[in-house]
Amino acid sequence: MPALPPQARRLAYGIQLPVQSQSTLYAEPWEAAAGPEDLVAIARAADRAGFAYLASCDHVAIPRRLASAMSTVWYDPVATLAFLAAATGRIRLLSHVAVVGLRHPLLTAKQYATLDHLSGGRLVLGVGAGHVREEFEVLGVDFERRGPVLDETVDALRAALGPQEFPEHHGKLYDFEGLGQRPRPAQERVPVWVGGSSPAAVRRAALKGDGWLPQGDPRDRLPAQIARIRRLREEQGLEGPFTVGAIAEPLYVGTPGWAVGRRTISGPPDAIAESLRAYRAMGVDQIQVRFRSRSRGELVGQIEEFGEEVAPLLADAVR
Repeated sequence: MPALPPQARRLAYGIQLPVQSQSTLYAEPWEAAAGPEDLVAIARAADRAGFAYLASCDHVAIPRRLASAMSTVWYDPVATLAFLAAATGRIRLLSHVAVVGLRHPLLTAKQYATLDHLSGGRLVLGVGAGHVREEFEVLGVDFERRGPVLDETVDALRAALGPQEFPEHHGKLYDFEGLGQRPRPAQERVPVWVGGSSPAAVRRAALKGDGWLPQGDPRDRLPAQIARIRRLREEQGLEGPFTVGAIAEPLYVGTPGWAVGRRTISGPPDAIAESLRAYRAMGVDQIQVRFRSRSRGELVGQIEEFGEEVAPLLADAVR
């Protein structure tokens, strides 16, 4: 799969929603008291500002040993994205990421096919292997084999989310045929983006996915990861669209009057755009952004300013 020259690529931008997941790694203090109205306001702002997608995470239950770091606030992604689909009109809906190995693929397909149908074809199904052992154990899934489980689950979901009313899959873990599911997805092919940065996850993304969602790769690691994905796809003769993602550093558009952290990229729009265009030069197709903020109003303002002032510079750079 030959790479397009950098000047021919368009860098899209999406956002991982606040409020719906509140790990101490990234949640802002104001999110603790936030709720549905805040999510709607933020989603609508992102929709207006030209963001490519809204993303929602997936955890079923957090064990006590991890609760102080991860918190126990993890909204269900299907319910959250369906709620926001009704409040928006254009923006795509990404599960980042659904731990699909925790559930039977026909159950997952029923939920996400309905979401795609109701939203008019806006779903992007992001999947990942998961990392919380207790979630797997309580749901009766083998944690040690979560990689092979995910591999087959992706294959089964390809069938179950396809155009056939009566999908068919015959594998080692799942075997089904003659069972109809409607509504079907609105999209002829629901995009599947695979999350993870381990060697196995990158290989899975290259060979089974329509895109890759890295999990925290710093900028200096991305070129080698992207090169490996391209090499794996070329070796298997895989062609067609493939979306390479990246998670950008925290952002603050303008000069902050408070401590936003040394890793945060801040400053005038042209400086932020120049920094983000480096991702495009690496071969990245879409970046996921997160803004530092002290309130919903400040976050909405950051989203609006990014869409008005930074995004046009990103577009100009790739014409």
